[in-house]
Amino acid sequence: MRKNVSLKDIANSVGVSVALVSYVLNGHAKKKRVGDAVAKRVEETARKLNYHPNQIAKSLKTRKSDTIGLIVGNIYYRYTTGVTQAIEAEAKKKGVNVIIGNTHESLTTFKELVHVLIHRQVDGLIIVAVENSEREIRQLLKREIPFVLIDRSFPRIKTNFIGINNYKVAYAATEYLVGRGFRRILFINYKTTSFHLLERTRGYRAALGDQKIDVAAELQPEIRKTHPEEDVREVIRQLVSSAACDAIFFATGNLAIAGLKIILELGIKIPRDVSVLSFDESEAFALFSCPVTHFRQPLEEIGKAAVRLLFEDIEEDKGIRQLYLDSLFVPGKSCGE
Repeated sequence: MRKNVSLKDIANSVGVSVALVSYVLNGHAKKKRVGDAVAKRVEETARKLNYHPNQIAKSLKTRKSDTIGLIVGNIYYRYTTGVTQAIEAEAKKKGVNVIIGNTHESLTTFKELVHVLIHRQVDGLIIVAVENSEREIRQLLKREIPFVLIDRSFPRIKTNFIGINNYKVAYAATEYLVGRGFRRILFINYKTTSFHLLERTRGYRAALGDQKIDVAAELQPEIRKTHPEEDVREVIRQLVSSAACDAIFFATGNLAIAGLKIILELGIKIPRDVSVLSFDESEAFALFSCPVTHFRQPLEEIGKAAVRLLFEDIEEDKGIRQLYLDSLFVPGKSCGE
């Protein structure tokens, strides 16, 4: 059986102390005033001997695992894919691995993942929280476990957060539609208690209210998360086919895709019969002949910022910080542009 190469083996080969080898391989050469030539010899010897650090021993000594946990709502969402790639790339720069857990929007699974990752002794967590998970978030704060919420936050709990201003984007989207002459704007959102989605509804209503446009109850249907396509189909069949609305504002990219499929099936023409705007982007938009007007979240920037904020929290407590980034407006032709 092949013996694992140790720091002592490298030290003996180079002719220096074990402590000096440790300084170099842990990135402290300059701090400890190790000469460049010696540091280079140590690094070359470590590669030549195929040295691999003992992560378990290192974790026991430093009390760090060099891993972080990432909990997402659904791995198949475009949001998740974009943010995850950015988080993994940024963590890699720091020599840190990312353990990813997918809740499938289940509170039970969310609780299990938080428990598992904490017991795996990750150095911190980046979290897309599920609905009604306030209790678990408060527990993380109480236990002083470093974490950053992304995408979704809780107004009554002050935590590190990076995302967008959902109210501001929904207000701007509705204002854009009103500016193009639409007055009967159908807003399709889920039935939910999630703050980020409720903020989108609030932005829609506020924009119409500021323009002195009545917000009719029938133009604000609540879609069941368990039966989204069924509910969206019924709403579009009733309101669009009867010309009760002149534009549709979808609160999420997934709802937009469900709605666009149904619009095609019903033979409704965009933007001739109805205009369409989506709060979020979807890769599936490319499959539709009419480019969809939408907002694009800064996924890469959110992911990078989340890692930076988490490590600042791990290494030095700077207090609670919340960062709101801007979404980019992407005009298409679905609103008659």
